[in-house]
Amino acid sequence: MAVSKKEAGECPVDAMMRVLDGRWKGTILWCLQDGPKRTSELKRAVPEIAERVLIRQLQELVSDGILQRAESDEGATRVYYSFSEYGKTLIPIVQMMCEWGRKHLVREASL
Repeated sequence: MAVSKKEAGECPVDAMMRVLDGRWKGTILWCLQDGPKRTSELKRAVPEIAERVLIRQLQELVSDGILQRAESDEGATRVYYSFSEYGKTLIPIVQMMCEWGRKHLVREASL
């Protein structure tokens, strides 16, 4: 007999995937592991992404508490994104996902 999601309760994997759901979120998080970056730096690191998509996905990650947005007044206002303290707990998971992804790409290439 099948069990509905309501009866089973919230799936923790689904909860994580909702946060990471987005074509470029994994790439954005990967790029930010080395430290804070400006929007323009992220755009250069991921040239295939449309700027409006980048900004929307950054806003979603800030809203989810994974990233923090900081402004600095060095003449012109500059916006930086970095992992929040809570978001830093996701870094080892992103690294494990990258490792798995590398192995999967090798596997796909050999098929």
